[in-house]
Amino acid sequence: MSTAWVVSDSWTMTRRELAHWARRPVQMIVGLVFPVMMLLMFGFLIGGGRGIDGEYVEFLVPGMLALTMAFGLEATMTAVTQDLGKGVIDRFRAMPMSSAAVLVGRSAADMLQSAVGLVVLTGVGLLLGWRPHGSPAATLTAFALLLLLRFAMLWIGIFLGMVAGRPELVQAVQILVWPVGFLSNAFATPEAMPRWLGTVVEWNPLSATATAVRDLFDNPAAAAPSWAADHAALLAVAWPILLLAIFFPLAVGRFRGMGK
Repeated sequence: MSTAWVVSDSWTMTRRELAHWARRPVQMIVGLVFPVMMLLMFGFLIGGGRGIDGEYVEFLVPGMLALTMAFGLEATMTAVTQDLGKGVIDRFRAMPMSSAAVLVGRSAADMLQSAVGLVVLTGVGLLLGWRPHGSPAATLTAFALLLLLRFAMLWIGIFLGMVAGRPELVQAVQILVWPVGFLSNAFATPEAMPRWLGTVVEWNPLSATATAVRDLFDNPAAAAPSWAADHAALLAVAWPILLLAIFFPLAVGRFRGMGK
């Protein structure tokens, strides 16, 4: 099987996923608006900022960007389970096409949607007064780390989607994803928490990305230094790579074993 064939089939699958945006605009809009609502809710209704040196909105926006990338796992899992429930993936497997194209197309479309989500949430953050004070190179690096986290999370979503098999079981995963997402420094610093909880929060992969992008944006961070905070950039790369090393082969192996 030639590389050109794989690329062509993967692009076909990507265009299929993108076509769903036009046919299901409400789902797309809800996916973009929900993080904005979260940002407004925590920024203005709930508030926060204990242990933060600076404006809370400049602490909150990078955290919300990281949280949105992590919560993208649910959208990926839902899409995979819907295709499985309709028998779409089985039909693709029976067609004369690259088997890798199904997963590549899924991941490419999800990354494009995530990039759009980043643009929307960043725009809202700018309207609220948030500013990236770092250099252009640092700002681009921050967005690259956010997308790296999303790339790792989408492969977790692909694997869990194939394991679950049905959209109804996505809710069971949400019970786990949401606590992990909120058990981070997206909204508050570890110093504002009990010591044992703050330690758990510091080592959350989402916290590593949030801290790293705050540093790159030159936004306020936690007041007290720690090893995890001082090496946030290293952890923001290491955690996604570790997750990819685990879940990418698991997802590929699960896909190849389907129907046997």
